Amino acid sequence: MDNLESLIIARRLRVPIDAPADSTPDWGEIAARQLDAALLSVGFTCSAALLERLTRLRGETVVDLGVRVLAAVRDLVGDHVQHNAYFIDFPENVPDTLEFWAGLLREALLDPVTAARVQAPTLNLLTLPGYGRYQHAYTDLLAAHAELIPLAGDRVTVLELGGSLESEARELYFSLAGSETPPAAEDLTALRSLASFCADQPEHIPVRENRAVVNEVRLAAGRTLLVDTVTDVLRLACGCSGGDVTLATRTRFRSFRRAERRALLQALDTVATPAKLGDVRRHREQWKRLGERLHPHEYPQFPRAAGVFEVARGVREAAGFDSRVEAALSAGRTADAVKLLENAPGALLRRLDHLLRTSQSASAVLDAVERTVADASGRVLLSLREHLQNRLAPAAGRIFTNQHGKAWTVPDSRSPLDEEVLWRAVAILDEEITRRLPEPGRLIVDPDVLDVALPLSGKAFSPGLGMLPRGSLSAVDGELLRFFVHWRQAERRTDYDLSALMLDASYDNATHISWTNYANGFAEYSGDLTEAPDGASEFVNIRLADATQPIIIPQVNVYDGEPFGEAAEAFFGYMTRDAEQEGRPFEPRTVRMKSDLRGSGRVALPLVFLRGDDGAWRVKWLHLYLKGHPSFNQVEGNRVTAALLVRSIVERDHLRVRYLADLLNTKGSSAEHTTYIGLEAPADLPPGSQVYTPGTLHELIPA
Repeated sequence: MDNLESLIIARRLRVPIDAPADSTPDWGEIAARQLDAALLSVGFTCSAALLERLTRLRGETVVDLGVRVLAAVRDLVGDHVQHNAYFIDFPENVPDTLEFWAGLLREALLDPVTAARVQAPTLNLLTLPGYGRYQHAYTDLLAAHAELIPLAGDRVTVLELGGSLESEARELYFSLAGSETPPAAEDLTALRSLASFCADQPEHIPVRENRAVVNEVRLAAGRTLLVDTVTDVLRLACGCSGGDVTLATRTRFRSFRRAERRALLQALDTVATPAKLGDVRRHREQWKRLGERLHPHEYPQFPRAAGVFEVARGVREAAGFDSRVEAALSAGRTADAVKLLENAPGALLRRLDHLLRTSQSASAVLDAVERTVADASGRVLLSLREHLQNRLAPAAGRIFTNQHGKAWTVPDSRSPLDEEVLWRAVAILDEEITRRLPEPGRLIVDPDVLDVALPLSGKAFSPGLGMLPRGSLSAVDGELLRFFVHWRQAERRTDYDLSALMLDASYDNATHISWTNYANGFAEYSGDLTEAPDGASEFVNIRLADATQPIIIPQVNVYDGEPFGEAAEAFFGYMTRDAEQEGRPFEPRTVRMKSDLRGSGRVALPLVFLRGDDGAWRVKWLHLYLKGHPSFNQVEGNRVTAALLVRSIVERDHLRVRYLADLLNTKGSSAEHTTYIGLEAPADLPPGSQVYTPGTLHELIPA
């Protein structure tokens, strides 16, 4: 129950309250004020409605709730751990890099115990005594820094009053389950917890991974399964075995009970039509292993289910839909391929660029699009719309990312599309997207949200404080910019290195801040830590007004040890402050963004800071990971790759909230309800308003 409460607070910034008001709340008002003061110390505050509700509870109830709320928001902002720094006075008194190493070497030579080791033919500087481990306690660091000077620009995030835990959980559950965009790994974990808790189960679940998680609960309850492809059954079997419902990694299937085997085979039998058997070959080995667990030969009443495993074993042939399309295209029969693809509108739209470039009649291809566009998903329409608007100008390179955020680029060798054809395709998409959008009534849009990218995929997106989808732009307020990374190793010594790559406007003339270069004229590094049994933090401090280069790319390198997904804990974030603010290296109320690191690569590129022609700084979200080397990754070694990837994201014209807001404005409505889109919901919205903030922006994607 406490986990669900924390989940709702973190995802919705709402505090669910089940306790009834007390006619004699004793010291509840005092406890509520104390909680609000404690929340302000980490950059949060209670809304007027929440504070008023708390004052009508008994004091003991407020204290118990307050402990849980404070723990949830501290974890959200990254204040649940102690952020020590290697250099105790950081960002002041950071030594010159060479002087620092020379000092360590001198101390080692003067120590008779270590002198012999230092004089060995090959010297590893990282093994010098005193290097890579904290030289002072966290209390010493606190004593060395003055208290933070509170300023009006400090972040204050409002916690709203929620309903009962049951109602809040149901609302979040239906929001995640009904999302039109592929989920983050954290969303699947949350969905599994919510599905087990909530009595009501959604019937409309468009994303396959979400459907598999909900089907786990339906299978356990003996309810009808929501499946319409054979792969839906495979995903469910993987989920029930504690495996990967995305099918990106192989699952070791568990033994299923007889009732489970019967339910899975019955569901498979209903969808295993000849037209859908072609999908089996894509995951042939997984199907073979699953057949060994389901024993389909024991259920002769499900012959079509048995046929699935025959295809997997190669006993039976099944031409897949994609193979027939590819055969037609390879033979130059584009018209035949288009005719086939009309039966799968989503596939038709995904291949549209290729079809327009190879077809002898682009008009015929677009005619097919007009006939079928109403049956494609809204996310596919928006993804294609973004793709087409980036075909107006030649791209320096094409960027590809997988579901783990791992990215790579290739040269763009595609021939350009005819401009008239392209604009006709865009018009078809705009018309259909507009048709699907709800009537907004009175539309209110916060200007700060207009440059937020639409969340067309959440797979590389780890939820957290202030997180926005890849390609989003937002302003950077403050004179000092400070990145931070914190990690704690699980089983073996782990060394992460926080660094910053700095480039000019042409993405060249690189300089950097890292453990090999502690400072320059406008930035400082907090010192290198090479192990983290109890957790370790590193920082990079940048004085933006003095920055000589307009592109700053923070990155986290796995130098040695456990990758991000295997560490006990790993997260990144950034803070902004004004020049007169002092305080500790980490101050929670100045944190603007914090999120877990979990990609499969060994170099993380969370975001990039850009200085515009007007001198103002903005941040653009990347959510990228480089493959890197098995060990010893350094900022100097990935400069070219990082610069190319970042440039591809920065120069791409992402589809933003501005696009949907403009379409909503064209619809107009006489309805009396209000629709609000913004970074935070104001307190004075009319009752019953439809509100979209970053946490619920996926609900704006039309079905």
